[in-house]
Amino acid sequence: MNFVSDGAMLKCMFGAAPATLVVLPTSLVNIGGNQMATIMDFEPLLNIGSFEMCSSVSNPTVNAATAAANGVLQPMPCIPATSSPWTPGEPTVLVGKLPALTKDCICMCNWAGMIQITDSGVHK
Repeated sequence: MNFVSDGAMLKCMFGAAPATLVVLPTSLVNIGGNQMATIMDFEPLLNIGSFEMCSSVSNPTVNAATAAANGVLQPMPCIPATSSPWTPGEPTVLVGKLPALTKDCICMCNWAGMIQITDSGVHK
């Protein structure tokens, strides 16, 4: 298993830059010296940081700015809109009664972006 911890690096298919996963010290389970992540570490701006700029026209601010620019894509500041846990997780490994987050998990943004883990944050 390739488990994920605090400090993991994330990318969104519509984001302009990587973001960092923040895992709060609630379970007291560490891996590689960092707090181990669960599928519930998906809260926007608390767990999942900004990807700087968003280019998804499903995002209302990008859509409005693009419409105002006569259809020329206008990326706007990213505020992640995640509303459901990472999937699939690892149900056989529990961290504080929650499935562990693994590097192959994804999290969907409400603005059609798929968020992936590019670096697990676990360094030995």
